[in-house]
Amino acid sequence: MTDARTSDGGTASPDLSRTLRARHLTMMGLGSAIGAGLFLGTGVGISAAGPAVLLSYLAAGVIVLLVMRMLGEMGAAIPESGSFASYAGEAFGRHARFVVGWLYWFMLIMVMGAEITGASAIMSAWFGVDPWIPALACMLVFAVVNLARVRAFGEFEFWFAIIKVAVIIAFLVLGVLLVAGLLPGHTFVGATNLTGHGGFLPNGWAGVAAGLLAVAFAFGGIEIVTIAAAESEDPVHNIGVAIRSVIWRIAVFYLGSVAIIVTLLPWTEQAAADSAADSPFAAVLRLANLPYAVGFLEAVIVLALLSSFNAQIYGTSRLAFSLARQGDGPEVLTHTNVALSPSVAVWVSVFFGFVAVALQWWSPEGLLAFLLNAVGATLLVVWLAIAASQIRLRPRLEAEGRLRLRMWGHPWLPWLTVALILALAGLMLTDATARTQIVSACVVVAVLAALSVVNARARAH
Repeated sequence: MTDARTSDGGTASPDLSRTLRARHLTMMGLGSAIGAGLFLGTGVGISAAGPAVLLSYLAAGVIVLLVMRMLGEMGAAIPESGSFASYAGEAFGRHARFVVGWLYWFMLIMVMGAEITGASAIMSAWFGVDPWIPALACMLVFAVVNLARVRAFGEFEFWFAIIKVAVIIAFLVLGVLLVAGLLPGHTFVGATNLTGHGGFLPNGWAGVAAGLLAVAFAFGGIEIVTIAAAESEDPVHNIGVAIRSVIWRIAVFYLGSVAIIVTLLPWTEQAAADSAADSPFAAVLRLANLPYAVGFLEAVIVLALLSSFNAQIYGTSRLAFSLARQGDGPEVLTHTNVALSPSVAVWVSVFFGFVAVALQWWSPEGLLAFLLNAVGATLLVVWLAIAASQIRLRPRLEAEGRLRLRMWGHPWLPWLTVALILALAGLMLTDATARTQIVSACVVVAVLAALSVVNARARAH
């Protein structure tokens, strides 16, 4: 590693601040993972699997749990802003670091573009202006937030994300009251919607598999926790606390929300939601006869999108900073400002985020579909790289006495995780739509691998 060693045996970028706390890391992970996908995309999985979509979410959650535990083990031993990209480099060399790091950067940039596009579309309707105006305003505001000291960014993201968390908790409480028939004008719901309309498994196990494809990447984004760990006060302690907190909270929020929805609403009426009015969350709020349910949900969706967007500017800028420090990016990206924020990397992330927004509005035939298709499957590549890196690095870290947080059941569970990820990739190959994601991701990986070779040769001269 090129970064300075810390007293706990790990590494940290000496040019960045280290003032984040565990609560900041936790909320950053939640803020990145709980986006519009939960509020607008839940219906897709439900329509594919019926009530058994709960099994789909559970299967996806198990994979993410295992991956994050392995990432936590490496992160606690080597707290580095490059996170899994740096670990891939430690395990398999600089080409692996280059490909994994820039692949994740590309994924977050495309997701950022989709999120700010969605948020600006809603806000433009609120204020009666062109969508580019709120999009540009939000990008500038969040650029300033990310240029400030990381502690200020952490506080901003903490309170931004906590609003989403409070809304979801309120939704769960409201849902339980509706199911139990404890609200005026409502009676006990029972299991009518869970067992009716074809039963719990209306589309069989094939439906569960289809649902898994729809929800497999719902938990994506929490990897940012380990990127941020390098800027925390006590990386070894905080990363363990944050990962445990993020995993169980997201599991409760996702599984709890979906359980409420499939219990209260017939699964046959669920589908992809293009607006807040079509969301199953809005349907539940309407059941409770809450006034202004759609407007309230729109506001929550905007907050969710902007919170995720904010966390992803942070993640992309820190990843670019770390890659550049290790010779895998332009040296200018290593520049920091007086607040010890990687200012050039922040502006580069904001610029490419705006390019992604422009692509969504321009919607060039073929290109946008290809780029968006590549996003989903790239997370599989990152997960596989995390698992492979942990398997390769574990003996070395153990011999050096640097393990603070251990992966369960090593090496059997890590190898099981690899098998589950490959099985998910195989499942994607059986679906025509998901197959294009695999193909697109492979093309992006191949391009990055070629760029890695070019970069290595250029730096050798």
